[in-house]
Amino acid sequence: MKVAFVTSTGTAIDANFVTSKSFTVWDIEPDEAYIAHTIRIRDEIGGKDDRTAVRADALCDCVIVCAREISGPASAKLVARGIHPLKTGANTPVEEIIGRLQHVLRGPHAPWLRRARFKDLHDDDGDGHIRR
Repeated sequence: MKVAFVTSTGTAIDANFVTSKSFTVWDIEPDEAYIAHTIRIRDEIGGKDDRTAVRADALCDCVIVCAREISGPASAKLVARGIHPLKTGANTPVEEIIGRLQHVLRGPHAPWLRRARFKDLHDDDGDGHIRR
Protein backbone atom coordinates (compact mmCIF):
# COMPACT_ATOMS: atom_id res chain seq x y z
CA MET A 1 0.00 0.00 0.00
CA LYS A 2 1.16 3.54 -0.66
CA VAL A 3 1.66 5.77 2.39
CA ALA A 4 2.62 9.45 2.20
CA PHE A 5 4.75 11.02 4.91
CA VAL A 6 5.08 14.75 5.57
CA THR A 7 8.79 15.04 6.24
CA SER A 8 11.34 17.75 5.63
CA THR A 9 14.26 15.46 6.48
CA GLY A 10 13.18 12.16 4.96
CA THR A 11 13.60 10.48 8.33
CA ALA A 12 10.99 12.09 10.62
CA ILE A 13 7.35 13.05 10.29
CA ASP A 14 7.87 16.67 11.23
CA ALA A 15 5.50 19.02 9.43
CA ASN A 16 1.91 20.14 9.06
CA PHE A 17 -0.16 18.68 6.20
CA VAL A 18 -1.53 22.01 4.93
CA THR A 19 1.80 23.84 4.86
CA SER A 20 3.93 21.00 3.51
CA LYS A 21 5.71 21.47 0.19
CA SER A 22 6.43 17.80 -0.44
CA PHE A 23 5.39 14.29 0.53
CA THR A 24 7.58 11.20 0.53
CA VAL A 25 5.52 8.24 -0.67
CA TRP A 26 6.50 4.77 0.50
CA ASP A 27 5.19 1.45 -0.78
CA ILE A 28 4.67 -0.63 2.37
CA GLU A 29 3.91 -4.33 2.47
CA PRO A 30 4.06 -6.77 5.41
CA ASP A 31 7.69 -7.73 4.83
CA GLU A 32 9.17 -4.89 2.77
CA ALA A 33 9.02 -1.13 2.42
CA TYR A 34 10.68 1.27 0.03
CA ILE A 35 10.41 4.86 -1.15
CA ALA A 36 8.26 4.92 -4.27
CA HIS A 37 8.50 8.64 -5.14
CA THR A 38 8.23 12.19 -3.86
CA ILE A 39 5.32 14.50 -4.58
CA ARG A 40 6.22 18.18 -4.68
CA ILE A 41 3.56 20.83 -4.18
CA ARG A 42 4.20 24.12 -5.94
CA ASP A 43 3.35 27.36 -4.22
CA GLU A 44 -0.19 28.18 -5.07
CA ILE A 45 -2.27 31.26 -4.56
CA GLY A 46 -5.50 30.72 -2.72
CA GLY A 47 -7.02 30.09 0.63
CA LYS A 48 -6.42 27.27 3.06
CA ASP A 49 -9.21 25.20 1.45
CA ASP A 50 -7.50 25.45 -1.94
CA ARG A 51 -4.14 24.38 -0.47
CA THR A 52 -5.78 21.42 1.25
CA ALA A 53 -7.61 20.31 -1.90
CA VAL A 54 -4.43 20.52 -4.01
CA ARG A 55 -2.58 18.31 -1.53
CA ALA A 56 -5.42 15.81 -1.16
CA ASP A 57 -5.76 15.52 -4.95
CA ALA A 58 -2.00 14.98 -5.35
CA LEU A 59 -2.15 12.08 -2.86
CA CYS A 60 -5.08 10.27 -4.48
CA ASP A 61 -3.11 7.02 -4.96
CA CYS A 62 -2.15 6.84 -1.27
CA VAL A 63 -3.98 4.82 1.37
CA ILE A 64 -2.63 6.74 4.38
CA VAL A 65 -1.12 10.18 4.90
CA CYS A 66 1.04 10.69 8.02
CA ALA A 67 1.69 14.22 9.26
CA ARG A 68 2.65 15.80 12.55
CA GLU A 69 -0.52 17.93 12.31
CA ILE A 70 -3.65 17.53 10.18
CA SER A 71 -6.64 19.78 10.82
CA GLY A 72 -10.19 18.48 11.00
CA PRO A 73 -11.21 20.01 7.65
CA ALA A 74 -8.06 18.63 5.97
CA SER A 75 -8.77 15.19 7.46
CA ALA A 76 -12.31 15.35 6.08
CA LYS A 77 -11.02 16.15 2.58
CA LEU A 78 -8.62 13.21 2.75
CA VAL A 79 -11.31 10.82 4.01
CA ALA A 80 -13.66 11.98 1.23
CA ARG A 81 -10.99 10.81 -1.24
CA GLY A 82 -10.57 7.44 0.49
CA ILE A 83 -7.31 8.40 2.23
CA HIS A 84 -6.85 7.72 5.93
CA PRO A 85 -5.20 10.65 7.80
CA LEU A 86 -2.74 9.76 10.55
CA LYS A 87 -1.69 12.60 12.88
CA THR A 88 1.37 11.88 15.02
CA GLY A 89 1.16 15.06 17.14
CA ALA A 90 4.94 15.10 17.54
CA ASN A 91 8.04 14.54 15.43
CA THR A 92 8.07 10.78 14.86
CA PRO A 93 10.58 8.65 12.93
CA VAL A 94 9.24 7.47 9.57
CA GLU A 95 10.75 4.02 10.24
CA GLU A 96 8.71 3.74 13.46
CA ILE A 97 5.41 4.29 11.63
CA ILE A 98 6.47 1.92 8.84
CA GLY A 99 7.23 -0.78 11.43
CA ARG A 100 3.85 -0.27 13.09
CA LEU A 101 2.03 -0.45 9.76
CA GLN A 102 3.90 -3.60 8.77
CA HIS A 103 2.94 -5.19 12.10
CA VAL A 104 -0.72 -4.36 11.40
CA LEU A 105 -0.46 -5.70 7.84
CA ARG A 106 0.83 -9.06 9.12
CA GLY A 107 -2.29 -9.60 11.24
CA PRO A 108 -6.01 -9.48 10.57
CA HIS A 109 -6.81 -6.10 9.05
CA ALA A 110 -9.00 -3.60 10.83
CA PRO A 111 -12.08 -2.71 8.75
CA TRP A 112 -10.77 0.79 7.88
CA LEU A 113 -7.48 -0.65 6.66
CA ARG A 114 -9.19 -3.37 4.63
CA ARG A 115 -11.34 -0.67 2.94
CA ALA A 116 -8.33 1.58 2.44
CA ARG A 117 -6.08 -1.13 0.97
CA PHE A 118 -8.76 -2.15 -1.48
CA LYS A 119 -10.16 1.28 -2.27
CA ASP A 120 -9.86 0.56 -5.97
CA LEU A 121 -12.22 -2.35 -5.47
CA HIS A 122 -15.88 -1.84 -4.76
CA ASP A 123 -18.91 -3.61 -3.33
CA ASP A 124 -21.63 -3.24 -5.96
CA ASP A 125 -24.53 -4.80 -4.10
CA GLY A 126 -23.79 -3.81 -0.49
CA ASP A 127 -23.39 -7.39 0.75
CA GLY A 128 -19.90 -6.79 2.13
CA HIS A 129 -18.12 -8.83 -0.55
CA ILE A 130 -15.44 -6.94 -2.39
CA ARG A 131 -15.49 -7.29 -6.15
CA ARG A 132 -13.39 -5.92 -9.03
